[in-house]
Amino acid sequence: MSVSTTPAGRIPLTAIFLLTLAPMMWAGNAVVGRLLADLIPPVTLNLVRWSLALLVFLPFSWRTIAPDSPLWAHWKRYAIVGLLGIGCYNMFQYMALHTSTPVNVTLVAASMPLWMMLIGRLAYKAPVTLPKLAGAGLSLAGVLFVLSRGSLANLLQLQLVVGDLYMLAATACWSMYSWMLLYTREPIEIRSDWKSMLMAQLFFGVLWSIFFTGLEWAVMPDLHVDWNNPTLIGGLAFVVLGPALLAYACWGIGIQHVGPTIGGFFTNLTPLFAAVLSVLLLGDMPAWYHGVAFLLIVGGIVVSSRR
Repeated sequence: MSVSTTPAGRIPLTAIFLLTLAPMMWAGNAVVGRLLADLIPPVTLNLVRWSLALLVFLPFSWRTIAPDSPLWAHWKRYAIVGLLGIGCYNMFQYMALHTSTPVNVTLVAASMPLWMMLIGRLAYKAPVTLPKLAGAGLSLAGVLFVLSRGSLANLLQLQLVVGDLYMLAATACWSMYSWMLLYTREPIEIRSDWKSMLMAQLFFGVLWSIFFTGLEWAVMPDLHVDWNNPTLIGGLAFVVLGPALLAYACWGIGIQHVGPTIGGFFTNLTPLFAAVLSVLLLGDMPAWYHGVAFLLIVGGIVVSSRR
């Protein structure tokens, strides 16, 4: 599948809008995930979120999983796509939010361009250009700056918390997922229709989430879900309609416009949105080093998009 851009090499305005809206939704997902951390276990939250998304979306694209659908000739591929994009990425993120803040989680995820280039090069022989490499370096500098809290001494003594490690695993999963969205051999009926693409991911992603949730409750049988809490109900409604359905649709369409590597830099807008939402909803005021990190990350987007 080819990646479409304008003749001058600029990113289409449609792609810019879609790839900006998705990080905005995902920033909200990080903040709401933090709000719900004490109300529902993280792996269970992932299952409930995607199960509800599947039910909401089913009337619009049920033919994708009908017995005569061309999907089933490619079920192994979509089982992997569902595992990476739905079963693992969001599960690891919700687990990370139990020990880290939304701003830190989204800033750790700013290592995405490096993962995108590494996986693209190793798995798909994608070229690594100097602007993309420089942009990735700026983004990584932003990540290290916030993890070290702006101090070289802290950087030398840096110890990642469990949440940071979970988020690194999530970022690697998302990078592979994005490349698999681009390089595909599915029938045109599936890959040209974002609804079919999303439904295929939802179906297999929910199956994986059921499996992981069973493991969570088997290992920790004393877990509890506060179903009577209005915050939980409202939070679930948001993560289903916004970060799940809307954001994934925008991301899938945007990636087909510009490719995973450029798209990966747009995910680095997530910390900016997360910081604003954290101030409004959680009262987590950003520190000065967050501001420096934001500038480095935005600089990475600008540099990486140059030809």
